[in-house]
Amino acid sequence: MDFQTWEPVYDGLLAAFGYPREGDEQARDRLGELVSGETTYSPADLALDGATVAVAGAGPSLEDDAHRAADADAVLAASTAVDRLRERGVTVDAMVTDLDKNPETGRALTESGTPVFVHAHGDNVPAVETHVPDYDPAFVVPTTQAAPTDRVYNFGGFTDGDRAAFTADHFGADELRFVGWDFDDPTVSPEKREKLRWAERLLYWLERRRGERFGVLDGRRDDISLPDGAD
Repeated sequence: MDFQTWEPVYDGLLAAFGYPREGDEQARDRLGELVSGETTYSPADLALDGATVAVAGAGPSLEDDAHRAADADAVLAASTAVDRLRERGVTVDAMVTDLDKNPETGRALTESGTPVFVHAHGDNVPAVETHVPDYDPAFVVPTTQAAPTDRVYNFGGFTDGDRAAFTADHFGADELRFVGWDFDDPTVSPEKREKLRWAERLLYWLERRRGERFGVLDGRRDDISLPDGAD
């Protein structure tokens, strides 16, 4: 997805959550500074073109769904879903994170040669400054939800999980398989619940763009509206 397509939806996200665009841009620029002069990971090297990609969320159903991730060609996992899948013996091909829960996992992955998509936004600059210098930059993919730069990418998406889905789409995945996604998880905070609602809307938009039906949205589509600005 190019930024011109993403930007109208991004504007709606900013308005819905009251986030200032300037905060995201400052975070993006700080992340770019931290990897300046380094060779970061080229996400095209994941070779997702034509692949079946499991997009793993960290919902309660993840352990029951782990076998579906194991059968995929590649696994892109959000945050703590990485740890939980690895406990089940499932290899993760990339981690997608904004460093809010398990940054030490990201560090270990980069050190072992697994790419980590590190996301900077207006609320996580301290975490970015603390952890990114400890990551092996050769396996870091810097990302933003604001306009991309020559150092920091934007493939679309908002939460760790739906960013993983947009990334797989951007790099040509043939099928997206969703595991560990629980939109109605009663244990999450009201803010997280609203973020999950947006993730649901973004996946609805993505499946329409792809001409694909995501099983994770079955039985839910009648109650989902496209994000404002979605084409």
